[in-house]
Amino acid sequence: MSTFRVPPSWRLPEGVDAPLWQYAHTPRLAAEEDAYFSDHPLFEVDARLLDERFTELGRLIDLGCGAGRHAIRFAQREFHVAAVDLSRSMLEIVGQKAASAGVEILRVEANLCRLDGFPDATFDYALSMFSTLGMIRGSDARSRALAEWSRILRPGGRLALHAHNLWLNLRDRQGRGWLLKHAFRTILRRDELGERRMTYRGIPGMRVHLYRWGELKSSMLAAGFRIDEVIPLDEITAEPIRWPGMLHTLRAGGWMVFATRR
Repeated sequence: MSTFRVPPSWRLPEGVDAPLWQYAHTPRLAAEEDAYFSDHPLFEVDARLLDERFTELGRLIDLGCGAGRHAIRFAQREFHVAAVDLSRSMLEIVGQKAASAGVEILRVEANLCRLDGFPDATFDYALSMFSTLGMIRGSDARSRALAEWSRILRPGGRLALHAHNLWLNLRDRQGRGWLLKHAFRTILRRDELGERRMTYRGIPGMRVHLYRWGELKSSMLAAGFRIDEVIPLDEITAEPIRWPGMLHTLRAGGWMVFATRR
């Protein structure tokens, strides 16, 4: 049973709603994180894509690090790593894993929209994996987060970001039904376009923002990034799709985007 209380909405951090706060403050989720995702294909794919592109040593920040899958790997490769998460329990797991691996990782409990503890141009690399950006509530807060991530990267520093595609819901009857209802709720201004609600790992009312490619691209450009490479990913296998230049805006389950701070 949870031993914490969710603050009233006016006291929640920017970009955080009550279910996300509950998710971040439920210790069992951190304890189960690695086992829960042990067979998820996306983690193997994004590790490979990152390792192929982030080859020169530097200062790296893992934004929404979870249990530290990437933070630990990059620290073992002798990058200087900072791991940031809203969940203290996740950061405790990162600390335990880092100690077992014999590596040092700076762990910071922080809201990804407000990274005031980091000076401008601190990092050479930044990661935002597994739709972390989409977990931030509200378009203004997501824009603020992207601007912060740009600020803490040095000019020429690189961001790797993963996001889910709204139009993946066109592929099956249930998804199309949800899209129709969602469109109606959006017209009535009961939902923000792209917000999908679910019960996630026992937390009801969790939401993730599903992007349209044009929306994601314009948000990144507005935050000061230059998009270098877009890798559309298959919804099931998480591998890059075949013929990525052919309607990837509709076909992809999501995207891995590599960008540079201008």
